[in-house]
Amino acid sequence: MRCLDFGPLRTAAMIWFAFLLFLVQENGRGVGATSNYLIGLGSYDITGPAADVNMMGYANMEQIASGIHFRLRARSFIVAEPQGNRVLFVNLDACMASQLVTIKVLERLNARYGDLYTEKNVAISGIHTHAGPGGYLQYVVYIVTSLGFVRQSFNALVDGIEQSVVQAHENLRPGSVFVNTGEILNAGINRSPSAYLNNPAAERGKYKYDVDKEMTLLKFVDDEWGPVGSFNWFATHGTSMSRTNGLISGDNKGAAARFMEDWFDQNNAGSTLSKASKSIEISRRISNIIPIVHEKHHELLEIAASFHPSPGRPSTKFMSMARRVRSALRLTDRPRFVSAFCQTNCGDVSPNVLGAFCTDTGLPCDFNHSTCGGKNELCYGRGPGYPDEFENTRIIGERQFKKAVNLFNTASEQLKGKVDFRHTYLNFSKLEVTIPKEGGGMRVVKTCPAAMGFAFAAGTTDGPGAFDFKQGDDKGNAFWKLVRDFLKTPDQEQVDCQQPKPILLDTGEMKKPYDWAPSILPIQILRIGQLAILSVPGEFTTMAGRRLRDAVKTVLTGSGQFNGSVHVVIAGLTNTYSQYITTFEEYEIQRYEGASTLYGPHTLSAYIQEFKKLATALTSGQPVQKGPRPPDLLNKQISLLPPVVVDATPLGKKFGDVSSDVPKNSTFKKGDTVTVVFWSACPRNDLMTEGTFSLVELLQGNDTWLPVYDDDDFCLRFKWSRPAKLSARSRATMEWSIPETAAPGVYRIRHFGAARSLFGSIKHFTGSSSAFVVA
Repeated sequence: MRCLDFGPLRTAAMIWFAFLLFLVQENGRGVGATSNYLIGLGSYDITGPAADVNMMGYANMEQIASGIHFRLRARSFIVAEPQGNRVLFVNLDACMASQLVTIKVLERLNARYGDLYTEKNVAISGIHTHAGPGGYLQYVVYIVTSLGFVRQSFNALVDGIEQSVVQAHENLRPGSVFVNTGEILNAGINRSPSAYLNNPAAERGKYKYDVDKEMTLLKFVDDEWGPVGSFNWFATHGTSMSRTNGLISGDNKGAAARFMEDWFDQNNAGSTLSKASKSIEISRRISNIIPIVHEKHHELLEIAASFHPSPGRPSTKFMSMARRVRSALRLTDRPRFVSAFCQTNCGDVSPNVLGAFCTDTGLPCDFNHSTCGGKNELCYGRGPGYPDEFENTRIIGERQFKKAVNLFNTASEQLKGKVDFRHTYLNFSKLEVTIPKEGGGMRVVKTCPAAMGFAFAAGTTDGPGAFDFKQGDDKGNAFWKLVRDFLKTPDQEQVDCQQPKPILLDTGEMKKPYDWAPSILPIQILRIGQLAILSVPGEFTTMAGRRLRDAVKTVLTGSGQFNGSVHVVIAGLTNTYSQYITTFEEYEIQRYEGASTLYGPHTLSAYIQEFKKLATALTSGQPVQKGPRPPDLLNKQISLLPPVVVDATPLGKKFGDVSSDVPKNSTFKKGDTVTVVFWSACPRNDLMTEGTFSLVELLQGNDTWLPVYDDDDFCLRFKWSRPAKLSARSRATMEWSIPETAAPGVYRIRHFGAARSLFGSIKHFTGSSSAFVVA
């Protein structure tokens, strides 16, 4: 019988297989893509103090940090021409950027890299979570509720940004950047529709919605490793977590980032172990235990019962144990995937998409003033998980995450062309602006020194104010004007300049003990090929952002440098913070956003004028003047936040001892919540940066505990409390909502902390719950 020769067939099959494999790999990278840039990404912990510090965003003095929902991060990307310009963009899980933080980060980068990264090509932007520690800005009005400057908040940001940039810089490798856009229809609504409706009908008619629904996403692809990250911009406020929440959280955008990083790691489990996929790996490694769960449940309970809480004594391996989960994620020979969900023109966009309702009647709030029976305190927006703010956060985060995944998987337009930038400082308190006159011609107007109107104190439907303030107030009242005058009475020129805003706080002219509000602001354009990022130091409303984008896009496309599409995104709350920017028409209505537009009715026109100058300089290759430098007020900062004096436990108890344990011989199922309470100490003693206060461990074999979830996981909450405000005693409560991906087995919950003695020394401690079964 003749033997068949499969050699040629096998060779052809191998060639086709190799070709198909190449196509699959290139589909991840972008078929036909050739790298034209160097790209690098980085990420670092910026959580800060999880106790005692007022949160930034709602200006609610009673909203004090008291634990962690999930940790905050700084995420950075660098795009560089191999022998030319580079740009650096940093996205912060923080309420906004800070001028002082920006100044000190640039000083750090200058010390490391010389003039490689400067104010010209570095943008530092905040996602606008209202659930992060405050006290890191330098102007008085933004740190009043935090009792002044908070050094720990400030240091956590500066240190974390620096380390994030160092990672990105050290990861610089040949790669490509792709851009994609798409709509999200259910992640934001307009919270000031009456102001939006005051914009010209013809202008409103050009748009389908009264908020921007478009997400713009960048996909970063390393030549060797394939996709290594994504950054996107989408407009919705970081107010899914309420004004009474005390847990540090990245809100919906921080959640979306966490979901996408886990999604990528789960789908690339061969190259990196992620929190989303580690339970799969755990299941494999403890396959000898799983039959016991099904067949010998009583034996598993006996195993759990043999493990008792560990004593609360210090451990020489403390830091390695406190860092094991996240460290394990980085044991890889490839760059860690970094995903950032950035903020844009979110000024009037709320994630509370069900609308605003009165808490007393359940009826919709008054349309023009967002009041209930004349009171603003009763009008609240409702998110899709109402009344559960954690569900609100998860759902809005998940909606952004799902769209980002879709855009990431289908991104095919490659950014090509120059990397460039323009930056200048402007004194917005006295900027001359040329605008059209009614009936034709042009006229010159001016911006004003900063001032906040009466409607500012009314707050928004995301977080109402107090007393008798209401949105849409263009008159003010005599009593609050009298109170205002104790601080600073605005002169007639300022009153006329800010019309029709009735001035509640004349912040731009208040200088004691130092500046209450900024006057010198940075504006900046970063260019990567056909993408332009407009760095703005505030919150543009929907229509204000549209006008600015259109104006810059007209300049860019008119230059003849762009053959195809031009993408223009606004990076809100970037480099410093100066509150809101509305259109002239919205300013006239004086809702919260108009009352918080600091520099008067022509603020937006000033931005458009000056950004057009930057865009013209960018396309013509001309330099721009640096402008007046903003002040560095670090040495003038005042802090009234009391320090941690001493930590203590009840007689007979040690730090880390269990105060409330899991029930003896307990069994839980997926979806249950396990709660353990420990005697603890103030989290300000050690921020556990890149570490954890809480840890869920799974028993592997007979005596090895495998860490599986920490306080950076969405399912594990760390709550800290004192029995009384000035008490030296405190408790830490760990709440683990068992996820569907959890492997069956024996678990325990651990706590890590640091206690301060009366003499100031810091002593680390650990504690452990009894073991329990997840079946």
